[in-house]
Order: sequence, then structure tokens, then C-alpha cells
Amino acid sequence: MNDALVELRVWRQFLAVAEELHFGRAAQRLHMTQPPLTQAIAQLERTLGVPLFERTSRRVALSPAGQALLAEVRALLARAQALPQRAREAAGGEVGRIRLAFVSTVGFEQLPAWVRAFRAVHPQVALELVEATGDVQLQALERGEIDAGLMLHSPGFAPPGLAHLQVATEPLVLALPAHHALAEAEHPAWPAVLAEPLVIFPRRIVPSLHDAVFGLYHAAGCLPVVAQEAIQMQTIVNLVSAGIGVAWVPESVMQFRRQGVVYRVPDTRRRKGQPRATPVCETSLVWRAQPDGSGVAPALARFVDFVRAQGGG
Repeated sequence: MNDALVELRVWRQFLAVAEELHFGRAAQRLHMTQPPLTQAIAQLERTLGVPLFERTSRRVALSPAGQALLAEVRALLARAQALPQRAREAAGGEVGRIRLAFVSTVGFEQLPAWVRAFRAVHPQVALELVEATGDVQLQALERGEIDAGLMLHSPGFAPPGLAHLQVATEPLVLALPAHHALAEAEHPAWPAVLAEPLVIFPRRIVPSLHDAVFGLYHAAGCLPVVAQEAIQMQTIVNLVSAGIGVAWVPESVMQFRRQGVVYRVPDTRRRKGQPRATPVCETSLVWRAQPDGSGVAPALARFVDFVRAQGGG
């Protein structure tokens, strides 16, 4: 491509002549003399291989090719004029894109509210959302396919090597089939709970939380009977409704109203050989950053600050 085609100066000269339809007035508008302007337009026409103006001794008019280019040139110059402001906005995190992964539990209430509020404050930052389990998020972060993720883990077990911000802490509750005998009690007894077959997520999904659940059973001197593994919390709850087993799920999952499922908290009064309390899980926003916090895109830094202002640790 000829360099003349990408120089904004020559297109400004074309626009001035096209709007004035007079080379003398266009030259005055551009603060130059007429001969160099006439030469510049002639050179542009030679480069394009088509006339842009029809000239007579009395008038200058746009040719069909010039008329076709006029709106495009105006748009080009307008975009070019906006570039410095766009660059300043991008540097300040006011424009950009954030690819955010999230676990399903965050999608019940927190994430929709955050997305609405963040977009209201930063309408030029595009939030691209994808639901993914913790192990998938870690792989995507490593490959640079996402910018940040909202994931579950046990307290103090945020993924190492990543910056993180705690956004929620909640206990695990017991999901039971509604017709189950244990569902009749507001606080089922531990021995009966621990004897039930378990529906649980694979350990690779959330190792620390998986270990915390198994720790409940180890504390009572037994091992859980795993009836079924499932990846998504909604699937786990659906399996519970089918009577396959019971499940330990974050309290926020209670917002997923599934017919045939009830939620209970076992009796936490301390007895010999029984767990003291149910485990707690955390949700953290995680992202890649240098130890000093650098290396974070401005738009992502804006989102981190926003989440922190919502009460994140």
C-alpha cells in the first residue's frame, strides 16, 4: 500500500477541498498556500487512480469517487481525533475488556448484582463472562485465556502464585432429598448424616474444600461412601433430588430452588467422636500479578477496586 494512503494529512486536505469546493479557501483553512494543496490533491488522485474532483475554470465539484469517499474520510478523521482521549481512558481503566470466569455459586446472586453495578459505572469496559470450575480457571489463567476468576476454596487456601481478594465466606450446608427421614429434623444428628451416601465434586475441582468435607468424616472415625461425583453444584443438587445421596454445598446454593431438595444444618453440639461444626468455604477473586501488584491491566485494576468496595477483603 502506498504510504500516501495512510497519511492523515492528505485526507484532511481532501476534506477541506471537498467541503469548501474551492482550492483557495481550502488552502486558507489549512493555513497553507494554494499550489502545494493543488499538488497534494493531484498526487492523491494519481495514487488512487481515479479523479476525486471535477475542475473547470469556474467551479470545483466532487467526482462520484470523491463523493463516495467523503463520509468515510470524515469518519476516519473523527476516529483519529478521538484516539488520544481513547488512549487516556484505556490507561485509566475506563475502556477495555475483562475476561472473567466464575463458579456457579457466585452466579446465583453476587455476580449479577456486580455486573449491573460495574457496567453502570464503567460502561466502556466490556465484561466477558464464562462459567468454569476452579481447575479450569487455573489452566485458563496460565494460558492467558482469562484475566481473572471467581473461585471456591477453603479458608486460607487461595491458589498460590496468584493475587487474590476474598469476596465471601459461607458455611457448607447439607442438601437432602425432601422425602428423606433426616429432612424431618431441623438439625439432623451427625451419626445418621455421616452414614448416608455422598454426592460430591471431584477433588481436582476444589482440592481444599474436598479435603475439608472428607475431614468431617475422618474426625468421626469413618470414611464417606461416595455414591456419585459431579462437577457443577446444580448437577449435585439435581442428583440429591433423585435420591442418590446427600451433599455438602455452600450456603448460597440454597438459592437454587430445586423441587425435592431441602437444606439442613446438622446438630453442632459437641459430642465425643463427632465433628465440632460444618466446614466453611471462601470465594476469592484471583488474577495474575507481580508480587508488587504490577502487571495488571488498568481495566482489571478498576474491577478489583470495584469488588473490594463491595466488601471484598
